[in-house]
Amino acid sequence: MDKSSEPRKYKNSFLNWIEYRLPIISYIEKEYGDYPMPKNANYFWSFGALATILLVVLIVSGIFLAFHYTPHTEMAFDSVERIMRDVNYGWLIRYIHSNGASFFFIIVYIHILRGMYYGSYKYPRELNWLFGVFIYILMMVTAFVGYTLPWGQMSYWAATVITNLFSAIPFFGEGIKTWILGDYTVGNATLNRFFALHYVLPFVILGVVGLHVAAVHVHGSNNPAGIDVKSKEDTVKFYPYMLIKDTLAFCVCGVVVSLVIFFGPNLMAEVDNYIPADPMMTPSHIVPNWYLAAFYAILRAIPDKLGGVALMFGALAILFFLPWLDRSKIRSCSFRPLYKWFMMLFFINFFILSYVGLKPAEGSYLLIARIGLVYYFSFFLIITPFIHRIETPGKLPESISGLSSGEEK
Repeated sequence: MDKSSEPRKYKNSFLNWIEYRLPIISYIEKEYGDYPMPKNANYFWSFGALATILLVVLIVSGIFLAFHYTPHTEMAFDSVERIMRDVNYGWLIRYIHSNGASFFFIIVYIHILRGMYYGSYKYPRELNWLFGVFIYILMMVTAFVGYTLPWGQMSYWAATVITNLFSAIPFFGEGIKTWILGDYTVGNATLNRFFALHYVLPFVILGVVGLHVAAVHVHGSNNPAGIDVKSKEDTVKFYPYMLIKDTLAFCVCGVVVSLVIFFGPNLMAEVDNYIPADPMMTPSHIVPNWYLAAFYAILRAIPDKLGGVALMFGALAILFFLPWLDRSKIRSCSFRPLYKWFMMLFFINFFILSYVGLKPAEGSYLLIARIGLVYYFSFFLIITPFIHRIETPGKLPESISGLSSGEEK
């Protein structure tokens, strides 16, 4: 056997036995212990690890909830109430799951915005960005079908409204809608299908996260300066330096999540979902989960049903093309004095769209949604592709190790 391919030796004979047959320990040490991280990486680089941990928490808590949940229209609501009232620590598991989903989206949104601001979607990390957008879409689907499972008023009517959107598609719309529902209306077949999807999709997300992380490790992590690593002096080992940062971020996140679970468990919940689903009584205002509200606002901003559906799906699809829409050679907005303000305005615009998406589609809310819709697409189709022609970028540092403390962002 070639010396370079010989397994690593450990003091523990059992570890040597495993390593010789499956070199998983040395792989973990290489990819997560000795992995070189840019030394200027800040706490924003901890949100990917936080999202992965929360995903695992959601999967584990979801499995325990599935033990007691009944996916039937006549028993689903009561089974959730039984979990809350009769199952030992059922209330805690459910609140961990529901609030964990909200914090999962908060962390992923910060992770995405960090990637956009520091240009982590640019060459040679385009595939990594595509994996990330695909994960985001899978998250939205998983969250939506999970929203219907308690079978409360908002669950039922949100499912009805969203699935009806597919009927706007010419020629095939009604067939697609019936195929998704399993019937002509939202009912027991729909609930069974949504439960199956909600159970399976998190494992699909976990698999794509694995590809996402593997793609990151091919060319290394980006950094706030947006410049390539040129030597070992530009990096630090993941262990212990980044691990300490990630651990601190995890502790802070755990405290915040715990405060919400124990002192405000319904802070991000919809009150109408504590009322059993009634197909004969329509709520005065139907809203989706808050983390899907921005795209719901885009949908309602257009009076034409087909146009609204096209723009909503277009708002998601355009994210896949961001690496090729941005033609500037500078990655980080830290060195793009004009573009960074448009980027910040895009962030603010997205949050405003999320807010108005939870409000009735009338009056000033509708006007704000339409303005937000125009800026959303203008940012991707006009500002991002062409602003580099009029922008004078700042001078890039020679190397990461050459950055002074005042230059690090």
